[in-house]
Amino acid sequence: MTDTAAIPHPPWRVPFVGDVVGTSLRTPVQDTMKQGSGLGPIFTRRFLNREVVFVAGAALTAELADESRFAKHLALGVEELRGIGGDGLFTAYNEEPNWKAAHDVLLPAFTQGAMRAYHPAMVDVTAELVGKWDRGGEVDVSADMTKLTLETIGRVGFGYSFESFRREQAHPFVSAMIGSLRYAQRKSFQFPWARKLFGRAAEERNRADVAYLAQVVDEVIRSRRGSEGTDLLGLMLSSGALDEVNIRNQVITFLIAGHETTSGALSFALYYLSRNPSVFARAREEVDRVWGSASEPSFEQVTKLRYVRRVLDESLRLWPTAPGYAREARVDTVLGKRYRMRAGQWALVMLPLVHRDPSVWPEPERFDPDRFAPEQVKARPAHVYKPFGTGERACIGRQFAVHEATLALGTVLRRYDLAADPGYRLRVKEMLTLKPAGFSVTPRRR
Repeated sequence: MTDTAAIPHPPWRVPFVGDVVGTSLRTPVQDTMKQGSGLGPIFTRRFLNREVVFVAGAALTAELADESRFAKHLALGVEELRGIGGDGLFTAYNEEPNWKAAHDVLLPAFTQGAMRAYHPAMVDVTAELVGKWDRGGEVDVSADMTKLTLETIGRVGFGYSFESFRREQAHPFVSAMIGSLRYAQRKSFQFPWARKLFGRAAEERNRADVAYLAQVVDEVIRSRRGSEGTDLLGLMLSSGALDEVNIRNQVITFLIAGHETTSGALSFALYYLSRNPSVFARAREEVDRVWGSASEPSFEQVTKLRYVRRVLDESLRLWPTAPGYAREARVDTVLGKRYRMRAGQWALVMLPLVHRDPSVWPEPERFDPDRFAPEQVKARPAHVYKPFGTGERACIGRQFAVHEATLALGTVLRRYDLAADPGYRLRVKEMLTLKPAGFSVTPRRR
């Protein structure tokens, strides 16, 4: 922005330091939500000499979706992730040629025909979750959803098993991934003096985490050499369009982004289902009616769970697991007929606030899957619900994630009652992505 003086900012801005009152390195998204509350559709936060423009209103978000004027920008923690994913699909700069090359190579992996081919493996992995839950006892929801989604993308996308449900503890890949995500998040907001005091040890740990991620992925690639198929890795290996380093970057990108966001979405959905008995009952009735007596649901039966899909959509409205994305001006322009932006300047769309804009979402804190009934969706303006990003750089694996999550939710609804601690209050853990913290249930067979 050429002039941010007209844009509101949180009260209690501290000279030389910025908007740090009431902030934590662990919860930058939730802090921004609190500080931005009541400031309107656009506001700024300052960190030392860096001022970030946040968009919180649906109308401005829709304007930023105009691909002729705006493009993806790598902002804050996303740019820090280039140390992990390089020029992979998520972290590539717009001008890097490998983004389009990989996008074109991988598009066939997300056609409806490809999704049908993935379905049996998704069913198999979901059966392993069921096998664990059938043994009884309390389960950590986020941990088990992480096992489910990591195992699914590993097998379906790359023909590799992490043996997630045969392990007592999470695969070391998950620990390294969590460490690298946390490092990227904290580095984005850390003050220079803190980096000098604590940076060396953190950097060494991060280097070890990133090296381990690369080691695992190299093992995945080696195991597939000479036996290319039609999954994600097979398409990349056989295309000849991508070099060895970029294939590694793409695999790391899909393993992390392909499971971390979906596991969070499933965890939030199960939280809201456990807290809303009428929604749970209605969703279960749909699963029983659509799936009938089939021992395993078919691809078509999963796609017909329209109310279950609404539960997922509403969960992602309240807590989009990828909570924001940045857009930069392609040319000199004016946002909202008021805020001038020079080419290359950017703003960060804060999705949990956009998805709570009361001008679009009545009673925005209320969990109501019927917001996504067809007639309500048609009545809303375009571009006000963006959990998968926007434009040509939106999530390529959206349909993969939705099918996997709908299948998992349907399976749980059909098989279990969920007993949750009534005293639990939702706590959200941030590692660039969002997921419930400390949420557990006791699944009981119907």
